[in-house]
Amino acid sequence: MKARSIALPILALVAHAVTADPPGVHAEPIADSTASFVEPIARSFTDSAMSDLNDPARVIERGRYLVKVSGCNDCHTEGYMQGNGEIPTEQWLTGSAVGFQGPWGTTYATNLRILLDELTEADWLMRAREPKRPPMPWFNLSAMTDADLVALYRFVRSLGPAGEPAPVAAAPGEAVTTPYFDFVPKTLSQVVTR
Repeated sequence: MKARSIALPILALVAHAVTADPPGVHAEPIADSTASFVEPIARSFTDSAMSDLNDPARVIERGRYLVKVSGCNDCHTEGYMQGNGEIPTEQWLTGSAVGFQGPWGTTYATNLRILLDELTEADWLMRAREPKRPPMPWFNLSAMTDADLVALYRFVRSLGPAGEPAPVAAAPGEAVTTPYFDFVPKTLSQVVTR
């Protein structure tokens, strides 16, 4: 077993032990000291992740893992959630013609395989950190390390371009001809019961 694979659980246990709230002790000072203790260690894991960029197979596998656990497929792979994640990898990340409609208008999950095929790695690093329209949780993507984003990019690129571009976003109030999820908040009086 590699040292890094056992170091993260050990780090988590140490952080938990340090931040545990002993009887009669307020947790804030402990949490502050934990941050100063954990940050340099966490930074070393980021540095080691960057060194993995020299191993293409490991980077691609890491990207696959990140796509799966970050929920990218939930929106960017048609039928992924309905199929309980049992969609072949060859069909991943081709976008969706099912929209998300809310006060912002109607947006569609981008075909990432076409998009990333057109972007350089440097372009992707900048674009990944730009705000996006709802319901895309761009703030989560923006919080990823460069190594995470590079791994995502290289995994998606390894799949090759496939599928069609997603429909263009529609402005608020603009009619669409595609199916869509309604993200407009409703009050209890607007909910129809049977």
